[in-house]
Amino acid sequence: MSKLIAIVGRPNVGKSTLFNRLTQTRSAIVDDTAGTTRDRQYGKVDWNGQEFSIVDTGGWVVNSDDIFEEEINKQVHIAIEEADVILFVVDSSVGVTDLDDKVASILRRSKKPVIIVANKEDKSGAQYNVPEFYSLGLGDPIEVSSANGSGTGDLLDEIVKDMPDRVEEEAPEEDIAKFAIVGRPNAGKSSLINAFIGEERHIVTDIAGTTRDSIYHRYNKFGFDFYLVDTAGIRRKQKVNEDIEYYSVIRSIRAIEASDVCILMIDATRGIESQDANIFGLIQRNRKGLVVCVNKWDLVENKSLEAQKMFERAIRDRFAPFTDFPILFTSALTKQRIFKVLETAIKVYENRRRIVPTSQLNSYMLEQIAITPPPSNKGKFVKIKYVTMLKDSIIPTFVFFCNLPQWVKEPYRRFLENKIREKWDFHGTPIQIFMRDK
Repeated sequence: MSKLIAIVGRPNVGKSTLFNRLTQTRSAIVDDTAGTTRDRQYGKVDWNGQEFSIVDTGGWVVNSDDIFEEEINKQVHIAIEEADVILFVVDSSVGVTDLDDKVASILRRSKKPVIIVANKEDKSGAQYNVPEFYSLGLGDPIEVSSANGSGTGDLLDEIVKDMPDRVEEEAPEEDIAKFAIVGRPNAGKSSLINAFIGEERHIVTDIAGTTRDSIYHRYNKFGFDFYLVDTAGIRRKQKVNEDIEYYSVIRSIRAIEASDVCILMIDATRGIESQDANIFGLIQRNRKGLVVCVNKWDLVENKSLEAQKMFERAIRDRFAPFTDFPILFTSALTKQRIFKVLETAIKVYENRRRIVPTSQLNSYMLEQIAITPPPSNKGKFVKIKYVTMLKDSIIPTFVFFCNLPQWVKEPYRRFLENKIREKWDFHGTPIQIFMRDK
C-alpha cells in the first residue's frame, strides 16, 4: 500500500498550489482569499518509481469567527493522525507567524515525520526570512515556489527519503475478492455495510492489517465469500471519531488502495458532485475495478426507467473516457438491489482476472487492425504484428508489438481498448495497453 502525505499549514500559504504542482493537476481551487480550501483534495504522485497519495487540507486557524474554521481544524488534525509524512507549508515571504507557531506545536506532538516547505521563494526578499523557520524546531526548511515549480524536485526527493517503512498488511488468499465501499460522506456507505453484514457475527475472520486496526474482514453469507476492506463505516464505534465528515475521505484512500473492486456510492438525492469525481479519479489512478451504486433511490420522486437512463448518462459523461462500468440504483435502507451489488462486484472481480488466450487475441485483433490500421505519421506506417496478454499483471494488460511504437497515439490506443471490450467482457475493470518494439 502506498504512503499517505498530508499538506498542512495556516491559510493562504500556497498549499493548494503545491498540491496541484505535485499531482500535476488543477484539482484544488487556488485563490488569494484565505480559507478557500474547505475540504480535502487528494491525488497520486509518482516520483522516481515511488508512488504515494497526497492530501490537501484547509488552513489551520484559531479563535476565528468563521464557522468553517473549526471544521477545517478538525480536518487538519485527522490528516495529521492518518498521514505517514506531513508537509508543513509556510510563507517565506512573510516569515514565522503566531499561527505557524501553533501549527508547529501540534506537529511536534504528533511524532510524525515533518518536512517544512518554505513556499513563495520566488517573492522578493523571501530568502532572507527562511532562517526564521528553524525556530519551529522541525528541521531544515526546503525552499520551493509552488507557482513556478522551483525546488519541488528537491522536496519530492526528501518526501521519498523520509517515508517510513509501513508494516505490510497480511494479504488474504489471492482467490478471494477484496471489496471497498467508498464515497463522499452521507452517501450511504455505513447503511450499505450494515445491510450486508446484518449482525457483527457474520464477519467471521479479521486479517491483521496495520498496527491501528484490522483492514480485511471476511464475509461469507448467502453464498458470497469475499473480504470487505475496512472503511470508516465498519470500524468499531469506540475507536473512531463519530464525525464521518472528517475521517471518511482519508480512510477511503487506504481502503481503495487495499481493494480489488471499489463500490462507489452516489447519493441520488444530491446528484453527481465534485467529490464523487475526485473519488472516481482516485479509483482510476489506483487501477481498481468499479461498481457505481446510486443509493437512496427510494427517496427520488421520479423513479421511471427514463429517469434512470438520464442519471446513468450523466454519470458516464462525468466519468468519461472510462465508461465501461456497471451502474446500479439501490436503497440501502429498504435493501433494494443490495445483493445485486455483491453479485455485480464479484462479476467485475472475475472480469479483472480474465485471461484471453493469445491465439484468440491475435485472430481477432489483427483482423480489426487490418480493417482500421494506425494513422500514418510523416509518410511512415505503423505495422502491428503481434499482440499478447500479460498473465501476471494486476489488471488486464495487453502488449502490442509493432515497428514504431512511439507513433501510436492515445486515440488509437482507445480504439484498440474498445475493440477488446467489444469482444471480451472486461466490464467494470480498467485495462492497460502498451506498445512495444517488435
